[in-house]
Amino acid sequence: MKEILEKLYQHKKLDKKEARQLLINIAQEKYNEAHLSSFLTVYMMRPISVEELAGFREALLELAINIDLSAYNAIDIVGTGGDGKDTFNISTLTSFIVAGTGQKVTKHGNYSVSSKSGSSDMLESFGYQFTNEEAVLKSHLDKANICFLHAPKFHPAMKAVGPVRKALKLKTFFNMLGPLVNPSAPKNQLLGTFNLEVARLYNYILQEEDTNYGIVHALDGYDEISLTGGFKLFTKEGERLIHPNDLGQKTLQQSDIYGGNSVEAAAKIFDQIISGKGTEAQNNVVLTNTAFALTIIDAQKTFEDAYEEAKDSLFGLKAKECLTKLVS
Repeated sequence: MKEILEKLYQHKKLDKKEARQLLINIAQEKYNEAHLSSFLTVYMMRPISVEELAGFREALLELAINIDLSAYNAIDIVGTGGDGKDTFNISTLTSFIVAGTGQKVTKHGNYSVSSKSGSSDMLESFGYQFTNEEAVLKSHLDKANICFLHAPKFHPAMKAVGPVRKALKLKTFFNMLGPLVNPSAPKNQLLGTFNLEVARLYNYILQEEDTNYGIVHALDGYDEISLTGGFKLFTKEGERLIHPNDLGQKTLQQSDIYGGNSVEAAAKIFDQIISGKGTEAQNNVVLTNTAFALTIIDAQKTFEDAYEEAKDSLFGLKAKECLTKLVS
């Protein structure tokens, strides 16, 4: 690690092969916490390169416990986290609303590192028990249209950096990796990033693959469609800048989508929204994210039709039924 750190301190970058091997070494616990902390800090001070991100990703996927859920044509809806905005759990709620429309969702997630409540915190609070057993996950998809892939259950490599990430309480490049390493390799993805540079890195990597994807970054810093301003959307067809009024939506304030200051507060907000009792602003955000997810799965579907499907799922309590079935 000493040689790698000296190279990085000289502002040199790793090639894909070096990055892959380094992460494999980290997974094998070859380095101490001081080395790991120094290594993670490098990428807080300078952007990660495409080659580095691709190499780290390749290593994590290689080391992951992979499962075959390809028969379900599922979608994953996940953000990098690390945007520091303390919103309610938008991507997790969106996942259940998508499931309520009848689409299959293989949601990849983790505990929060930099905010109050991550998707794993939320599902655990509702009594969900994490598993990496393929048969169990398939049964969840069959009965609830959704299964949850808790990252530590599938990525033993992450165990080596967990304590350092928790101690730092800052976003690291592992936030960037999370959405790219769903162990079920879903054919459809709606991914959110905390900055535009990461969105472009994702686009560069994913456009080489045979998947349907949308990558969103709100220009005011959110890793999801927040409706607090314009957002960039990257797909295989290109890059678009979209404003709330383009979608017939009002522009929201940050306070409209605040998620509370604890897991308990976040869970209460989550339950209100999924029970059809959210505020207009909260509903509009999750419905908009859901509509875009549905148009990624089916490119022929209009945003307007997808939005109506999303409303039927949320207000018809179909999304809540999916949650009930999943945690029961």
